[in-house]
Amino acid sequence: MTGNRGIAHLVCGRRAKWVVLVLWLVVLFLTAPFAQKLTDAQDNDAASWLPGSAESTQVLQISENFRPEQIPAVVVYSRDGGLTAQDRVAITEDVDRLKQLTDHGIRGAETRGPVFDREADPRAAQIQVPITMDEQGWERIGPAVDSVRDVVGEGGAGLTVHITGPGGTSADFAEAFEGIDSTLLLSAMAVVVVMLLLTYRSPTLLLIPLLSVIAALFTAQAFIYLLAEHAGLTVNGQSAGILTVLVFGAGTDYALLLVARYREELRRHEDRHEAMALALHRAGPAVIASGATVVLSMLVLLAAEMNSTSGLGPVAAIGVAVGLIAMLTLFPALLVIVGRWIFWPVIPHLGTENPDKRGVWARMGRRISHRPRMVWAVTAIALAVCSLGLVQLRANGLSNADAFTDKPDSITGQEISERYFPAGSGDPLVIVSNQAQAEQVGRTVAGTRGVVPESLGLPPGTKPSYDGKVLFEATMTAPADSEAAKQTVERVRDAVHAVPDADARVGGGTAALLDMDRATTHDNILIIPLVLLVVLLILCALLRALIAPLLLVGTVILSFTAALGISALAFRHLFDYAGESTDFPLFVFVFLVALGIDYNIFLTTRIREEATHQGTRPGVVTGLAATGAVITSAGLVLAGTFAALGTLPMVAFAEIGFAVALGVLLDTFIVRSVLVTALFLDVGPRVWWPHRLARGTSSPSGV
Repeated sequence: MTGNRGIAHLVCGRRAKWVVLVLWLVVLFLTAPFAQKLTDAQDNDAASWLPGSAESTQVLQISENFRPEQIPAVVVYSRDGGLTAQDRVAITEDVDRLKQLTDHGIRGAETRGPVFDREADPRAAQIQVPITMDEQGWERIGPAVDSVRDVVGEGGAGLTVHITGPGGTSADFAEAFEGIDSTLLLSAMAVVVVMLLLTYRSPTLLLIPLLSVIAALFTAQAFIYLLAEHAGLTVNGQSAGILTVLVFGAGTDYALLLVARYREELRRHEDRHEAMALALHRAGPAVIASGATVVLSMLVLLAAEMNSTSGLGPVAAIGVAVGLIAMLTLFPALLVIVGRWIFWPVIPHLGTENPDKRGVWARMGRRISHRPRMVWAVTAIALAVCSLGLVQLRANGLSNADAFTDKPDSITGQEISERYFPAGSGDPLVIVSNQAQAEQVGRTVAGTRGVVPESLGLPPGTKPSYDGKVLFEATMTAPADSEAAKQTVERVRDAVHAVPDADARVGGGTAALLDMDRATTHDNILIIPLVLLVVLLILCALLRALIAPLLLVGTVILSFTAALGISALAFRHLFDYAGESTDFPLFVFVFLVALGIDYNIFLTTRIREEATHQGTRPGVVTGLAATGAVITSAGLVLAGTFAALGTLPMVAFAEIGFAVALGVLLDTFIVRSVLVTALFLDVGPRVWWPHRLARGTSSPSGV
């Protein structure tokens, strides 16, 4: 092997390949036990999702001095013709039994109720059962709600019984997330297997990337678990689920691109070690740049105010970084160890022709080259028209009723509760203030529009005061997850903040939703430009040019807006979703830009390589022909793995999966293959300005 490929000796040398394999086996042996514990390390309590500096977070932290963090499970009984005497007796007996519960954090002795919708001939009743929260968050709520359900039963003979409120809703969220790791792992694995079979047309070759990706996922999970346990890294159900998708999607993409270049070199070199060294030398920089783009873009999320978003950043970055390392070490080592036969039945023998030179992408490149300006102009206009669908985007948050793809028990119970009781029952405002001004603050809250005055009071199990402060609750007339309730929170905050020396703060579930909306708006404004800047700088460093990176970033932005526009139309008129979560545009942007730019990196680095030998315009056609098939396969894999998020019964995940998958497909089939190709052909050598290639010349070294 030649000296300029010395680094490849460390991966695919005749002896080094075995060293790499042994090292990875040792790593897997040491990390496998920790990977299985990642679920136990998840922190799904409210603080792991809320903005760290928000008023609702401050109230949550202060309230822990008065009582353990808790949420109520609200049991709702109803009968259309009115509750019978037997119903009322049964409900009273249920209360007595519920007060005896202490398992799974249930504070049975503090059970409140029954409360009837009216004194004479009541039609419905409510019981509130407080449940203590801890770092397990909703994972603990599920068993607690099951214990409550064992006591109250399912109703019958005309009497309906449902468990709703924050506790019931959290339990349904927990059920939706139950098995998220295994569900997404199996779904992503199935997508990868199918796509690798279609791409490689080899039942043996697909095993190597699959094993490498699984090794990367387990290693990343173990590393993240250790950081969560010993370095304070926040991991929750959202970040753990996205980790699986990212590692499978990005890792398989890197494998596809490396195999494509390795197969080219196998047709030119008899020694497979030499072929892999050349493949790593030529494809490695693009793969590393691609991985670095994703890693740095994910780390930008650390600047987010939302704890759930900032926590996702390092988790995703670690996953992609480990996947990148595995694909540049373990994967090529395994390929060299097994030899050419792994490509059976289409084995790339020495001297066989590269089919890409006469394939569909080569023909497309030649056709675009005839009228490139018209092609890119028409394509850009079409994408801009698709972007008009953004007027249908409703990224204002999802209510509990709209958050599930089905209708769980808690939502049915919520609808019944709102029919008979103040809509905010079970999820009250939580107010803390200085004790000396508590009475004035209480009068201010009770007199605020949207608050039920008689609901003001000290909940059971709460200390009357602590360190000169008091805590009390108040019920709102509007549903706790509604826009009207958020407006009530704003009115109450404005009112109590005006009380002199009260130092009053307002929290609770609705306040948390309001603070999350505001933090997400801030994150959108801050993070999106930062990610674009990161991508632009990496492209400039990789291509050693300015015009080409600016064009590529522009095409990615156009691809993003088109994907969002089409998705918004699909959500309104095809899936009938009520809206999108407030962080939907941010997540789609980060994943689509960070991952979608990969394909432009792979294409343009190959064009640049070819341009040093044959000029820019011929290099564009050759680059498209050489990378078209593999980039298309990689795009289909990545789109499929993100589409796997749709297997979860939650609208927010389904929407992110759909939009990212759609964006990746647009980027793969239209933006990269048509728009970028046409732009580079039209601009010509000037695309490399200020590099010497802009003058139509190349350096002797070919760089």
